Amino acid sequence: MSSSSKTLRKLQVVYPVPADIDVANSVEPFHISEIAAGLDLSPDHYDLYGKYKAKVLLSALDELEGRGDGYYVVVGGITPTPLGEGKSTTTVGLCQALGAFLDKKVVTCVRQPSQGPTFGIKGGAAGGGYSQVIPMDEFNLHLTGDIHAITAANNLLAAAIDTRIFHESAQSDKALFNRLCPLNKEGKRNFGDVMLRRLKKLGISKDKPEDLSPQEVKKFARLDIDPDSITWRRVMDVNDRFLRKISIGQGPEEKGMVRETGFDISVASEIMAVLALTTSLADMRERLGKMVIGNSKAGEPITADDLGVGGALTVLMKDAIHPTLMQTLEGTPVLVHAGPFANIAHGNSSIVADKIALKLVGPGGFVVTEAGFGADIGTEKFMNIKCRYSGLTPQCAVIVATVRALKMHGGGPEVVAGKPLDRAYLSENVALVEAGCVNLARHISNTKAYGVNVVVAVNMFSTDTEAELNAVKKAALSAGAYDAVICTHHAHGGKGAVDLGIAVQKACENVTQPLRFLYPLDISIKDKIEAIARSYGASGVEYSDQAEKQIEMYTRQGFLDLPICMAKTQYSFSHNASEKGAPSGFVLPIRDVRASIGAGFIYPLVGTMSTMPGLPTRPCFYDIDLDTATGRVIGLS
Repeated sequence: MSSSSKTLRKLQVVYPVPADIDVANSVEPFHISEIAAGLDLSPDHYDLYGKYKAKVLLSALDELEGRGDGYYVVVGGITPTPLGEGKSTTTVGLCQALGAFLDKKVVTCVRQPSQGPTFGIKGGAAGGGYSQVIPMDEFNLHLTGDIHAITAANNLLAAAIDTRIFHESAQSDKALFNRLCPLNKEGKRNFGDVMLRRLKKLGISKDKPEDLSPQEVKKFARLDIDPDSITWRRVMDVNDRFLRKISIGQGPEEKGMVRETGFDISVASEIMAVLALTTSLADMRERLGKMVIGNSKAGEPITADDLGVGGALTVLMKDAIHPTLMQTLEGTPVLVHAGPFANIAHGNSSIVADKIALKLVGPGGFVVTEAGFGADIGTEKFMNIKCRYSGLTPQCAVIVATVRALKMHGGGPEVVAGKPLDRAYLSENVALVEAGCVNLARHISNTKAYGVNVVVAVNMFSTDTEAELNAVKKAALSAGAYDAVICTHHAHGGKGAVDLGIAVQKACENVTQPLRFLYPLDISIKDKIEAIARSYGASGVEYSDQAEKQIEMYTRQGFLDLPICMAKTQYSFSHNASEKGAPSGFVLPIRDVRASIGAGFIYPLVGTMSTMPGLPTRPCFYDIDLDTATGRVIGLS
């Protein structure tokens, strides 16, 4: 069944394409209840957040349990320039084509953007031109408060860590225990539910405080956190380079308990990764409780539940678990949910949004979800981490390419955000494009190895020539792509991606292989790292002493069977951002290895990864303002 024709909008396109915010403001969104009705979504299964947004409740999954799934499509890209190659725009344009022109039931699943890039250098992430999610200002700013909830939960856990160290430093085991289990009105002490979890972890089967021996009291009450081992940092959703490293505990009340820590951007929080990978409210509770914040001085992992805060974190996140329903410019439905950092975390929107969407569209319908950065990062993590936890199988992977990026990979001059493009990118040079297609070819072969059909979407710019575009199509097909299609959705909306929609439909209908992962989970951490490194073109891996130490510790602590989430530059297959094309034979250096145990992955650091971006000299916020006469936001990009 197609989306309700009542909620499909015919766009009046203008050339040249106006600024994104002006395009977004040129149409009046449908009331979100109309979008929900087009999906046969019962009002019992969503909560309105104003006129244009709604939270789709997880109860919708229970209601639709017996319905089959639609086709599942992931959109990745070639290794991008710093300007981005239009992956979000292509994701939206493809869905507009499927829903508004090809009469298919379709849902777009995308991440919620961070306010850091919105006010920083990159701008928002609603798509662009005539392929956008609207209202654009709401999408790019507070939305329904999920990132704020993550920020609050993350910082509550940070406060709990330092508070626990503070109180343990000044109290005996017995005094600490008595304060953790205070007398109730009847003069008795009880263990809370979260305390029973800790007792079980410790192998203590007693459930009454008075039954614990002095040794058990000490074991239960004293976490003995090693301050040097703490990996949990505070977060905020603003680019602020001066918070990357800070010292805390300098007040007179803290009695000299000073330590160095820092802030990350909120979307880099493990809680964001938990939100994206969870499958239910109960699963989220378990994952939040299992998050490891550091070790005891004896080398044992300390979790959020050990600190007694897992339940409170779940309460702060209870509304954030529900995806937000929005719409595209052409009135097709969108589920916006989660926004994990694509380097440190897996860079994909949520499992629950995809699962709900697949049931809502049903057999013959399409769910298109976007994976962050190039396919070496986003699509690899989509397959090996997200699909492992979801149990879902994609039929088609789209790889977005541009002539501009391929020229860069062919040896073109450096592309720098905020600076005019070199003439090489604005005039025809087929040889440069052909040379750069080695990058596209490796992404195609890597992605095909998962058992999906690969469709290349060539996102066309006005300066691209027919000869250059044909060179990309020819190279894509030679490399094994199922199809390669020229797209103009930025300028024309869904109409400019109809050929892409047809190609994706055929690719989904003709998939012949099961999903294959890049590595099994029951091999060593190093073997998994090396399997991914080989897919980049590396001949080997070099581990620092710190990385060796961490791998040994995580293996000893029992975290051996987790998937790997490589933290690597998005600008090259290698660790060196300046190495373009398809480098090979390099040795991949692993500087450190860390773990997100609640989210469920180990993340090796390839080089230096900043988890708190900085603001440029002229941030995007210079252009952002409010038209006080109309109340409309202006200047968002």
